[in-house]
Amino acid sequence: MSSEEIVKFMRSMRSVRRFAPRPVPEDAIRGILEVGRWTGSAKNTQPWELLLVREPATLQALSKLGQFAEHLARAPMAVLLIMNSTANRFDSGRLAERLMLGGWAYGVGSCIASLFPEENEAQAKQLLRVPGDREMRTAISFGYPADVAALRASSDAGRRSVLPMGRKPLNDLVHLERYGEHII
Repeated sequence: MSSEEIVKFMRSMRSVRRFAPRPVPEDAIRGILEVGRWTGSAKNTQPWELLLVREPATLQALSKLGQFAEHLARAPMAVLLIMNSTANRFDSGRLAERLMLGGWAYGVGSCIASLFPEENEAQAKQLLRVPGDREMRTAISFGYPADVAALRASSDAGRRSVLPMGRKPLNDLVHLERYGEHII
């Protein structure tokens, strides 16, 4: 794959909240988890464990434990990130993005969900028997997109998103040498 093809692939990934009713095959699951396993971390500490959930009742329960976690209820599977401590949140973000890109390589869409506030995280840990001294704030739903429209920004109710579409211009984001000095 050329650099341009890799960049095109990475730019093509979208959050998917509506899934087709078909399971993710075992080889794709293993591939996604392997991509996650190879994620870099501070000092290569790999401060995480992954919990794969496919049981519909459990996914339904988890979907009620975050303000924007509803998509978990309709996903064929989810992966929860169990971090050694709150000090590993940067590594958690790296791991989440890698898992999502790994899924996208198999044509599997995903969306991140935050298990928040702390009471919700505690309920999720109790449900899944995760030790209390671990952090588990992130769940990622995975599944094949329901249709082409599932790749566009919209709410679960089918209304257009109030969030901005597209991306800010590069010149609005990148400063050169000093703040306020733009690259273009």
